Amino acid sequence: MIVCGVSTACLFCRKLNEDAVAALDALGVRHAEVFLTSFSEYGEEFARKIVQNKGALDVHSVHVLNTQFEPQLFGAHPRARADAFALLHRAMAGAHVFGAKYYTFHATSRLKKNSAPMNADKTAKSLREIAAACGEHGVRLCLETVHWALYNEPGIFSALKARCVDLLGVLDVKQARLSGYPYPMYIKDMEGSIAHVHLSDVDDAGRICLPGRGVFDFAELICRLRDSGFDGALLIEVYPGDFGAEEELLRSCEYLQELLYKLGA
Repeated sequence: MIVCGVSTACLFCRKLNEDAVAALDALGVRHAEVFLTSFSEYGEEFARKIVQNKGALDVHSVHVLNTQFEPQLFGAHPRARADAFALLHRAMAGAHVFGAKYYTFHATSRLKKNSAPMNADKTAKSLREIAAACGEHGVRLCLETVHWALYNEPGIFSALKARCVDLLGVLDVKQARLSGYPYPMYIKDMEGSIAHVHLSDVDDAGRICLPGRGVFDFAELICRLRDSGFDGALLIEVYPGDFGAEEELLRSCEYLQELLYKLGA
């Protein structure tokens, strides 16, 4: 069953995470992704604050500020890599406490124009180790489409999935657009392995807005996802300046839920 929810990233710097989950629950949002924002939020102690405040909110997935340790998980320096894995275990132990089953993962960065092409065998070896570490805490590793990170073009996921069978994927429609590739190419690449989708809309001027406020064809997206076998969460992820009152997040969820009902998804 496809469900709708909101990432706490939408409330970044508006509310701290423990207050953001309480606000989403109070609005009536039923599903969420918790976007952990700093080292002090990695671990079981902070996770218990989320549990205390989230009410009936189901935490579908966890995200972290990836540049803090994710690229170092692939590094050659043994001390830096060990520190990164220690942070990963802390973050996933916390995710287990507040019930997240999926980890939205950016992996390495591709910020340089002359970044070397991906070595699929070497990258997949690291991904298997990372997925195993997440699995110790009951969390699945999910590689996200990000135009400046590892999965920045179609074909990368399927190449890695063939070498790391436990890998799942995350489609971000905004990031797909920024990558220059049509999002259906990413759906095809991840077919049968998409854990959740990050949603945003875009207006006529190209500005990001909440789903239902712009020109993006969400009915087509939902149909394509359904036809690919998708049965996960549609999670709204926009920037805090892309909407006004927090109640607008609920209205956007309701817009998506109505579409799911009409489309029989």
